[in-house]
Amino acid sequence: MKNSWRAVAVAVSTVLFSVTVIAASAEDWTKRSIYQVVTDRFALGNGSSPRCATNERKYCGGNWQGIISKLDYIQGMGFDAIWISPVVENIEGTTIGGEAYHGYWAQNINSLNANFGSDEDLKNLSSALHERGMYLMVDVVVNHLVAVPTNTSSVWPETFDYSLLQPFGGSHSFHPQCFISDYSNQTDVEQCWLGDASIPLLDIDTENSTVVDTMYSWVKNLVSNYDIDGLRVDTVKHVRQDFWPDFASNAGVYTVGEVFTGNVSYVASYTEGLDSVLDYPTYFAVYDAFNNGTFGNMTVIADVVTQAQDQYNHGTFYVGSFVENQDNPRIQSTVSDQSVVKNFITWPFINDGIPILYYGQEQGYQGANDPANREALWLSGFSTEDKPLLTHVQALNSARKQAISYNSSFLTTKASFISQSSISTLAISKPPLLTLLTNGGNSSNATWIIPSTAGLYSPNETLVDVLTCDSVMMASDGSLNVVATNGLPKVLMPKEALNSSGSFCGSGSQGSSVSVGPNGSSASAGSNGSSSPGGLKGLNREIVVVIMSLVFTGIVSGMLIV
Repeated sequence: MKNSWRAVAVAVSTVLFSVTVIAASAEDWTKRSIYQVVTDRFALGNGSSPRCATNERKYCGGNWQGIISKLDYIQGMGFDAIWISPVVENIEGTTIGGEAYHGYWAQNINSLNANFGSDEDLKNLSSALHERGMYLMVDVVVNHLVAVPTNTSSVWPETFDYSLLQPFGGSHSFHPQCFISDYSNQTDVEQCWLGDASIPLLDIDTENSTVVDTMYSWVKNLVSNYDIDGLRVDTVKHVRQDFWPDFASNAGVYTVGEVFTGNVSYVASYTEGLDSVLDYPTYFAVYDAFNNGTFGNMTVIADVVTQAQDQYNHGTFYVGSFVENQDNPRIQSTVSDQSVVKNFITWPFINDGIPILYYGQEQGYQGANDPANREALWLSGFSTEDKPLLTHVQALNSARKQAISYNSSFLTTKASFISQSSISTLAISKPPLLTLLTNGGNSSNATWIIPSTAGLYSPNETLVDVLTCDSVMMASDGSLNVVATNGLPKVLMPKEALNSSGSFCGSGSQGSSVSVGPNGSSASAGSNGSSSPGGLKGLNREIVVVIMSLVFTGIVSGMLIV
């Protein structure tokens, strides 16, 4: 009997492993929400909290073991995927730009960055994530390698020790040295170099068939060796577009590229070669709308999103939706009003894209441009008590997962916008969610009016704000008039769509209510309700059912054999 039980356990483990190693498609990723970490700045495996001065641009000690040790923290916010810094070996030592703690100055793509850990450590991180039903996204850089010039003159071409640049090892593998001077010239963008004479980013010659084959083989092996579920691809616009389809095919997993520009049409062309892109055009619109107070035009967000929905391959369903990252300033570097901040953070979770939260947002970090926005998270103590933004993120993750569960078409239904009279308000419908945003701030009395012609909900239907658990009722004519409470966002969902288990706003409202008259007017009773809804964690329900069925079958079979 004992051996039979052992056989069952092995069988179940094998099944579980086979489930986790199946390549994750773009469609699989749409169900996820991503927590982005800068590996060196997230956590140390030994649990220590060393000093970390961002302006020094040095390694502070974060590593893959540290990430493993804080997966409870990440998963507790409702995230089921992480995006980590590039993993390959970078240049060593201190340069004029500091050390390569960020991971973007690759020197040898066939070796790992020992500062982050060992081969076994990275595999353990991948395994630890998969055991929790979570995905691993790794950042990769294809466009360039980095070397410090061996000559000190300003005459080009500079000289380098090409033997360090592996697996290439010769000047023939790189484009001739020239720095990009005209971003309207696509040939310059693709074949000239980023960086400067002090820290040049040697542009890999992706027109060279040998180089191309090397890169395709490398990414295939990287994904396979470390059981990676997705790739964030750096500096995509600096590589010819027809390189990307076969790169993505060899990767065999979801690929999302960085195309750093606000031009929708320009970005759209890259969604043909990769699964999708980080949605920079929408990011710029959102940042401008919230960073400029009531002068920010919220309607521009709707305009840009509508363009992207029409022009991106697969619309905006596969994009990475974000409002902060390692290359852009944190909103709290310029905005202190917490109502505005909460509206800002809400955006990635309620639109068509895959939500991405940059580490530290939940702790209220305020770093401006690089390197100030790459703070050490351990200095926060990973506190989850009295952290309004962290609770806000938990609620948003829970709401999105509940919407996915309730509406089988949620992930394939385009978000739409209900026109408002003020440029300081935005109303976004993505059934069953209705999200109301404003940049008015904590003294705002912004109003959103949803006409009956929008046809979103039934007359007299009760909606619940998942951020507060307060309720509102549709008017008898099917319209809705909502007034902001202290300028805070509202994410409304039909009462019947809430989790019947009671773990998320119970089975209805636990806060105050708003009555809406037949003419659409409303009288708010205040917003004193609060909640800390837990994110839905672990394996997808379908996988759990399959595994439990296999366990039961194995047990019964074992009993019959015995």
